[in-house]
Amino acid sequence: MTVPSLTHPVLDGLPHGFFTRAGGVSEGQFASLNCSLSGKDDPEAVAENRARAAAALGLGAQALVGLFQVHSPDVAVLDEPWGADARPKADAVVTRRRGLALGIVTADCVPVLFADAEAGVIGAAHAGWRGAFAGIIEATVAAMERLGARRGRIAGVIGPSIRQPSYEVDDAFHAQFLAADAANARFFAAGRRPGHAQFDLAGYCDAALAAAGVERRATVPADTFAETDRFFSYRRATLEGAGPIGHQLSAIALD
Repeated sequence: MTVPSLTHPVLDGLPHGFFTRAGGVSEGQFASLNCSLSGKDDPEAVAENRARAAAALGLGAQALVGLFQVHSPDVAVLDEPWGADARPKADAVVTRRRGLALGIVTADCVPVLFADAEAGVIGAAHAGWRGAFAGIIEATVAAMERLGARRGRIAGVIGPSIRQPSYEVDDAFHAQFLAADAANARFFAAGRRPGHAQFDLAGYCDAALAAAGVERRATVPADTFAETDRFFSYRRATLEGAGPIGHQLSAIALD
């Protein structure tokens, strides 16, 4: 069964996908294509879901490699595939290795897929606000460069994430970003409640890509919080008191 995903031409035709929550076998609050290896879903269901996603990229299940994501600026370099129980604690991964898919999972955070097809270097990053603020995007570009990529050739695509109309933050959050750089004010809009603002996480990540020298970049227009039927959303589940939820996968491979 082919599971649906979103793609973008700027990634030069490399196998990739920003998968939705549709097309899997998980049930309940994890329905249905939950690809998180760290949640409370049935491990056999997760394995089947990840196998389906890998197949959509033209690969076997063992070719899909993931991370133990910790909201850090740390980047792992993949030389040889590691098992699910040996995932490094990091929030991005880069490789020159063909035949493997780099996968990260999100449920409101920003997934970013990277490629320098000419150099044969790819990357995938999980950018929550903490990781983005700490420099995960810039660190991923630098790690790709160390493998032979060139910043001017790297393409970067921001996938489905929580978008500004859905992302309310408090004044302390706002102040932290302004203290780091007054220019960050452009990523905040007036909040719907006193003492709050609306944060543009995807815009902040796009600016980080630009600052890192990634000229070929794009953003997939989708809001994980607002599009209930298409995406898992941690914030939506929290507000609804829904308990544990699934995470959608974003992945890229060198063919």
